Amino acid sequence: MALEPEGNNRLLQDVLARPGNETCADCGNPEPDWASLTLGVFVCQACSLLHRSIPHISRVKSVQDTWDASEVELMAAMGNNAAKAKYEQKVPAFYYRPTHTDCKLLREQWIRAKYERNEFEFIEKQEPYSAEREGALKYFNKQDARDPKAVMKIETLNATFQPAKIGNPCGLQITYLKDNSTRNIFVYHSDAKEMVDWFNAIRAARFHYLQVAFPGASDEELVPKLTRNFMKEGFMEKTGPKHTEGFKKRWFTMDDRRLMYFKDPLDAYARGEVFIGSKENSYTVLSGLPPSTQGYHWNHGITIVTPDRKFLFACETEAEQRDWIVAFQRVINRPMRPQEYA
Repeated sequence: MALEPEGNNRLLQDVLARPGNETCADCGNPEPDWASLTLGVFVCQACSLLHRSIPHISRVKSVQDTWDASEVELMAAMGNNAAKAKYEQKVPAFYYRPTHTDCKLLREQWIRAKYERNEFEFIEKQEPYSAEREGALKYFNKQDARDPKAVMKIETLNATFQPAKIGNPCGLQITYLKDNSTRNIFVYHSDAKEMVDWFNAIRAARFHYLQVAFPGASDEELVPKLTRNFMKEGFMEKTGPKHTEGFKKRWFTMDDRRLMYFKDPLDAYARGEVFIGSKENSYTVLSGLPPSTQGYHWNHGITIVTPDRKFLFACETEAEQRDWIVAFQRVINRPMRPQEYA
């Protein structure tokens, strides 16, 4: 006897309640409300839209729709944990697994790598990003140039996707230290896979470098150190050390304990850097500016107190001021590591 549609949907809810199915199979977002009928996985709405871009591999359906018995059986037979065991069996430790907060490009290429290209079932398909590299990334002005325009040591290299700032969905910001100053390079490519391969190649090279530098460390300890997103970015106004100069609008980037400011978001070098230490070292962040302060146009002030001086900033909105204070407080609350004292 065939079940009524309501009965099928009740069975589907039972399948959805099984371990592993309570989060999106691709980005970990809680309470997925879509499913891929062909792959047998439950996904969130954002990832379901990316599954639609591979219709030859994945056909999606809302869990709120009417389901027939054969569709429910298929979902019951697979599910997220079984799919993970199949499609993610050989994900390299360094490969970046995106979450629901990452840009669309990273999430889409992760989905394509798993289900369309089967990269994590066959190691030979990982060659574009896992080949061993020497200890530096070089770039050249011309294909036949003898000497590189820049040599970026893997030791200080970082890469982060910045589609909004760069104005390209495949925009990657690469930073490295040159003479102890942060140097920015902005790159993009028309092919999304090419950019994500480069990103993971940089992570692979960093992983190899850190394995050599910290021979006793586990993968779990090393992976968070491969690449990092900036804690916060945006425009603020700033004044100079005497606090008598007028406030100037600058683009700020909070990268770990380095607060850098630039005239333009895509500048190669920062105009200056402020080190943000910890509360144990007498660093504090205060809402507002000292009463005597003049020359600012934006009304939402922030004062950072360091052992040497006070840094004064102004934000355009109260929400921006609040977000910056939260970011500064997070850094100040974190005890300093021995190497950060240097």
